[in-house]
Amino acid sequence: MDAVIIYESLTGNTEQAARLIATELYRYGVDTRIYNIGAVDAEQVAKADLVLVGTWTDGIVIAGQRPGRKGKISKLLPDLSGKRCVTFCTFAVNPGKTTDKLGAVVEAHGGEVLGGYSMHRKHLSEQAADFVERTMAAVQEGAAA
Repeated sequence: MDAVIIYESLTGNTEQAARLIATELYRYGVDTRIYNIGAVDAEQVAKADLVLVGTWTDGIVIAGQRPGRKGKISKLLPDLSGKRCVTFCTFAVNPGKTTDKLGAVVEAHGGEVLGGYSMHRKHLSEQAADFVERTMAAVQEGAAA
């Protein structure tokens, strides 16, 4: 299985999360490539079996949370038609529905969203492992259907 992780990061937390996720995917034998949204290789995305898209949570602490740089992601995300996708976000206080909103962006690009996961910036290592475990279970469940 091949995967591509596409991320947008403001302070480095989401980039760190993407790298931790890639390490965890490697433990499952998944060949993974990581790209900042500004440097995505559409050819690699087209070849991938799984696409993971992540950003940080932007907005007011208690309301209005949204994917960071959603407009940039919408503009630069390549065609995801026929791709199984998963979203993730990093956050400091409350992610709200950031992964759902990011999922809508992914779906608008043709991706089939299997789920989303929010990762607290202080617990990236352990949450990356949990995220990948859940992602692999969703992929296997989708493959069995």
